[in-house]
Amino acid sequence: MLEGPRARTSELVTLFRIMRDFLRGFRVLHFVGPCVTAFGSARTKEDSPYYQLARKMGGAITRLGFTVMTGGGPGIMEAANRGAKEAGGISVGCNIELPIEQGPNAYLDRCVTLKFFFVRKTLLIKYSYAFVVFPGGAGTVDELFEALTLIQTGKIRQFPVVIMGTDYWKEMIAFVEKMARVGTISPSDVKLIYATDSVDEAIDHIRQHAIEPFGLRAVMRRHMRILGERDLKLRQGVPVGK
Repeated sequence: MLEGPRARTSELVTLFRIMRDFLRGFRVLHFVGPCVTAFGSARTKEDSPYYQLARKMGGAITRLGFTVMTGGGPGIMEAANRGAKEAGGISVGCNIELPIEQGPNAYLDRCVTLKFFFVRKTLLIKYSYAFVVFPGGAGTVDELFEALTLIQTGKIRQFPVVIMGTDYWKEMIAFVEKMARVGTISPSDVKLIYATDSVDEAIDHIRQHAIEPFGLRAVMRRHMRILGERDLKLRQGVPVGK
């Protein structure tokens, strides 16, 4: 798709492949309930304090009443999904096809594997009312600024963005503050990010800025077996849409 103009038939085939990715994602994720998405590195090992922080946060998100959504892979993604499962909650993932295969982690109630990165990012944002960002590489930074840009430009509502692992992110936070000082972003945009290493503080921030402002309430959606849809036994209802 990114190689430049091609024959019309090739472009049409690509269009249908993109549509297929979206369709599969919609079918798998339609009934997962209101989510909080956790972003972070696939390379983080189990003995890392960041892994354990994400695992603890996954459990806390579940107890707050949300489904935990991640990119479905190892590392931080596995940790957040694991925490959700250990707390008795719902855990879902949007995995991605890569040249070096990234299999889904073992803690997912439901998972969809996608071909296109931008479809994956869209789905990770579409179903979420908050985003928690743990230490990660270029992909994690991309996901962080994608969420911030969509909030900043009004494409999605002002959902909370929580950064955890503040020692890792301190230069990034300082750079965001610099952008505000020189005028490339508004001073109010800095406030879109809430940085903390406390799970309790993060959960309280999500409660105040995701649950209360948007009036989340139980609205159960009925699945249709004739369309091949499958329900999930959720502890919570599905909130009114964005």
